[in-house]
Amino acid sequence: MAVALMLCAIPAAAQLTAQQYKENYERQIRNVGYAGVGVETILNRWEEAAPDDGALLVGKFHYFLEKATTSKVLVKDQTRYLGNDPVISVPDSSGKKVNYFEEYFYDEELFGQAQQAIERAIQLYPNELAYRLDKITSLTDYEKESPDMAAAALSELVDYNRKSHPSWTYEGSPVDQDVFLSLIQQYCYSFYRIGTPNSLDSFLALSEKMAKLYPKNPEFQNNIGTYWLVVKKNNRKALSYYNKVIKLDPDHYAAIKNCVLLARSEKDTKLEKKYLPMLVRVTDSESERMSAQARLDYLSGKR
Repeated sequence: MAVALMLCAIPAAAQLTAQQYKENYERQIRNVGYAGVGVETILNRWEEAAPDDGALLVGKFHYFLEKATTSKVLVKDQTRYLGNDPVISVPDSSGKKVNYFEEYFYDEELFGQAQQAIERAIQLYPNELAYRLDKITSLTDYEKESPDMAAAALSELVDYNRKSHPSWTYEGSPVDQDVFLSLIQQYCYSFYRIGTPNSLDSFLALSEKMAKLYPKNPEFQNNIGTYWLVVKKNNRKALSYYNKVIKLDPDHYAAIKNCVLLARSEKDTKLEKKYLPMLVRVTDSESERMSAQARLDYLSGKR
């Protein structure tokens, strides 16, 4: 109530600058959240003063997205759901664990208004990555097990980056291509983590596109290898991609570790002996280093 009274103390007719509205907005959301009391009033007055202010449009995006979102706690048999751990696990009368997951649901109309606001920001400021990522993240959360629109938006973003070579910023600060590629990789990981057939298809499609466009980047080749290893259980094809990764980056821990695990699952001691020395070299874990060395010594007949 005190926050609301403070807000009401600002004369309705007062004409503030866009920066002053932004400061008032940021102060208000710290106290009441993105859609709390008084936020809409500030956004409306801000919009009258500076309708094309990027920060205003992001504020409207968060306001409508927050208003659109509700959550429910659901019981699921699996230990993970949409890539998330349960919020709580409680044993039933038989001792079996019952897993409770929090799932988010969205009001269609309010979610659409959030999208309109962020799309307007992207239209006005096409090289601000934060706006584009806000949109893609919200689509990923909205679509859940089938992130088709999010994947399409990412594909369009990659095409725009490749063709237009924009001078990207993130929240106003310049970012280089390495940062851009790492952000795309984060979404690849998000799709993989969701773990549904559709999200894994999106993970593969995006990784393959990026591997083709950026053949010297080992991460996307590693993604493809992991898809063939974990999803398709095709060890031979996975190994071919992991070898590409190691050729690009001889110290790539994830690829080397997966090659060791793959060789062990195949009971291929010759292959395991090939990758164990690499694992000994690159791991940051002293216990893993000692274990890998002991295994290598055993396979080499030293023990």
